[in-house]
Amino acid sequence: MVVPDFGTAIWVSRKEILMKPHVVIIMADQLRADVLGKGFTPRIDAIAEEGISFENAYTACPLCVPARGAFFTGTYPNHNGSLINPWEPADAIYGDVKKEYETLYELMEEDWDSIHSGKQHLFTEGGKLEDREDSKTTWCCTEKIYKQFLAAEGVKMPGGPRFRMRIPEMVNGKVTRVSSYSNANTGCYEPGEKYYFDRYFAEKAVEGLKNRNKEKPLLLNAMFLAPHPPLQIPEPWYGMVTDDQFELPENVGVFYKRQSPLQMYNLTGIVGARYDKEHWKEAWRVYLGLVSMLDECVGQIIDELKEQGIYDDSLIIFTSDHGEMLGSHGLFQKMCMYEESARVPLYIKLPKKGMSGKMAAGTVVDQVVSHVDVMPTLCDYLGIRPKHQMDGRSLFPLLRGERMEKKAAYIQYDGNGSRSNFQRCVVNGKYKLIVDLFQNEEFYELYDLEKDSQETTNLLFDAAYDSVASDLMGLLAAHMMKNGDMLTLPIYAADRFRSMYGPFEAP
Repeated sequence: MVVPDFGTAIWVSRKEILMKPHVVIIMADQLRADVLGKGFTPRIDAIAEEGISFENAYTACPLCVPARGAFFTGTYPNHNGSLINPWEPADAIYGDVKKEYETLYELMEEDWDSIHSGKQHLFTEGGKLEDREDSKTTWCCTEKIYKQFLAAEGVKMPGGPRFRMRIPEMVNGKVTRVSSYSNANTGCYEPGEKYYFDRYFAEKAVEGLKNRNKEKPLLLNAMFLAPHPPLQIPEPWYGMVTDDQFELPENVGVFYKRQSPLQMYNLTGIVGARYDKEHWKEAWRVYLGLVSMLDECVGQIIDELKEQGIYDDSLIIFTSDHGEMLGSHGLFQKMCMYEESARVPLYIKLPKKGMSGKMAAGTVVDQVVSHVDVMPTLCDYLGIRPKHQMDGRSLFPLLRGERMEKKAAYIQYDGNGSRSNFQRCVVNGKYKLIVDLFQNEEFYELYDLEKDSQETTNLLFDAAYDSVASDLMGLLAAHMMKNGDMLTLPIYAADRFRSMYGPFEAP
């Protein structure tokens, strides 16, 4: 089969696939990659053990809506149009994926029995996918359906005033508004796990699997909310993890001397600065309990696939839209470029049949990859193609055990709710460059990820790394120009930067 070349994708003939495989995509929300494989997630870890793990995978944006827009279109936010969470009416146009970009749902729901359960947060110009009359997906459960279920039962959602706080934030980089956001307070959700987000999402996913159209291959998108705040979770998960079962990373509760001070204008710093290490210890304990609950919910889906005898014939992808700072660098939530926020778990388990020469189960790939690479990989494997040009590249050669040219990953952040404060980032494997912009201020960070995985030493204050910074600045500038970035990268002057911020001391 001859098909056009989309980027560097290597398209596969359907003859190479014995049958259309079942496809299962499981996405967590705000899951740190570094909490997996620590004894809290045996069911998720099993997917990695039976598949391929990409240990240096990055989100395209550390924010829910644009992260999902990039993942499900294989394009960067500046191309597809989804830049922010569209909560502010004036800037809502920056939340929608443009109509000319087909999502994975739209591409597959004709030939696959498409089922969705859980959080969506994928906005398109035609409206939310679940609200569109032309959608052929079975929407077993969405956040709206979950809220209707709670209302019918007379039960309140998790969270509430104690788990939120009001903070100032910028709108359009011009005016300040006060908004309500989750904090790091913890508590027990007394109504019980029957009424908790993810337990309900998992049960509805299993119900959808039981009622699926067996005349078609399956496409399941199971989108969990966990471990996104609020950190109010039901028993037995609330008290499941004890303090002696984990240790805080060394960078928790520490605002480093030469990390960007502009983060204190952002909710990550405003919220994070409220807490000391003792509170972060409690937040971590509850967060890991929520991660354990997520693991069991994933296990429910895996068990149903096995019960139906289709697990071995399924291509399974497990990931998260982005990570969570949880006190690292003294910050909370996501919306920044540090590893805890920007690096994501990415596991791909291939069907047992249908591809010769594939990588051995349990293989760990250390090459830098991006969420925008997932859709080209699926399209490559499944023999389907979107109408639009994808920015990512197929990882299919890696799955076959072949070598691929190393590429950098690019990450952007344009504000939450409204375009306001901006960050740009490039990661080439060894080094990471971060550009932080707020109004007329700018700050730069460079980290050696091989030697400094917790990003404690900003190398831009050492002139020996000026050439490294210059090379990465060039890569980032070229990427921004290619993808139609509305921002212009400031001209970086190393000496001026060091003289301006050299005396800066962390609070």
